Amino acid sequence: MHDHDTSERLASYADVLAGELPDTWTSSYLEPDAKDDLAELADRIWDLDLVAACLAEHPLQQAALLSRPDGAQLVLLDRHDQRSGFLIAAVAPHTLPDEAYRAVAEPNGIALTDDPFLSAEQVASDLLARYDRALAQARHNALGGIQPSQPDRVVLTWQPDGSIATAPADDRAGAVLMSHGFVQDPQSGIYRLSGDNTQAQARALREIGPRLNALGISTALQHPASRTAPTAAPASAPPVPAGHRTPTVRSR
Repeated sequence: MHDHDTSERLASYADVLAGELPDTWTSSYLEPDAKDDLAELADRIWDLDLVAACLAEHPLQQAALLSRPDGAQLVLLDRHDQRSGFLIAAVAPHTLPDEAYRAVAEPNGIALTDDPFLSAEQVASDLLARYDRALAQARHNALGGIQPSQPDRVVLTWQPDGSIATAPADDRAGAVLMSHGFVQDPQSGIYRLSGDNTQAQARALREIGPRLNALGISTALQHPASRTAPTAAPASAPPVPAGHRTPTVRSR
């Protein structure tokens, strides 16, 4: 059980840490009664080292979740080693398929002191830098050879089955695409336009161009690019399992 002082300390630390990290972060506290949310979060902790070893012996009973608007998340949890401070780890997005994490090195978590201001510098220069690289590679893998779009440019890629796929970076572009027959995959975020009806497909392509141009967004149509992921270190080998948590749960 966690007393009120322990819970308040974790939540307060997370609030200060979120305010000191680069970009915009918000924090939320998961109390011990939120068992389902804690279990789901524990399964998405992207770590095969320090934090995984801790969770193997001490299942997650409370946590503070730090979230960034682009979907990135960090989790702050108790250390359980008689030292002051906390552990912090990256959280794998639940919107990406498992295949996207293959050959991506885990951005393993780190231990923090009880000073959230100094810890923010450590997180930004170490964990967050590694997490952003891992996220970029996983998201690239999920695209499956589709070139990522830019806020001012939507790249449409022909697929072997005759469909057209794209991953717009702007919600406005996504709305235009869906209004012309594109369907979004909820896991990868990729928009696809079926090639079953080539006349309807051609008409949709003609119509979305002017609508996107009116928003200041250009379009480009291309054949699939070779699937090469950004350079990254090989994925780390799972540690010796401890407790009931297995490497397959933590591995991405």
